[in-house]
Amino acid sequence: MKKKPPGPVATARTPEKVERVREAVVRSPTRSARRRAVELGMSEWTVRRILDKDLGFHSYKVMIVQTLNEGDYQQRLAFAEQMLEIIEEHEDAIIMSDEARFHVNGSVNKQNFRYWAAQNPHEVHERPLHGPKVTVWCAIGKVGVIGLYFFLRKMGLLRL
Repeated sequence: MKKKPPGPVATARTPEKVERVREAVVRSPTRSARRRAVELGMSEWTVRRILDKDLGFHSYKVMIVQTLNEGDYQQRLAFAEQMLEIIEEHEDAIIMSDEARFHVNGSVNKQNFRYWAAQNPHEVHERPLHGPKVTVWCAIGKVGVIGLYFFLRKMGLLRL
């Protein structure tokens, strides 16, 4: 018969470590668990267990939105109606396209940006609608590939 050794079970989640993680999250709730583990000198899994089991924190994704003005809703509706008319007239000439927008001022699309908290903070990050950026557009259809087109704000159209 094997008996457990006497005394408390060794754990990586001590009250001191839980308090260190709690203070670190309060200081910077947007830092990832991986970077927080490096900062605190703990394993990533210990930090994740403390965040989840001891502190009850969860990772919430920050929504990046742009401010809509009152006229924007009517403009969107007019555009949708215009596109429906065009599609009905030219059903056989449908072209699929995509675009990517790159911000010149250093803003980054934060797909993996998370916020650690006990409850969803409904964090919203607003950014200016008309910041400096470059849009790259390309399309494909029955006629072949169309593009790449580079649209520079206030500088016109460039084609490569």
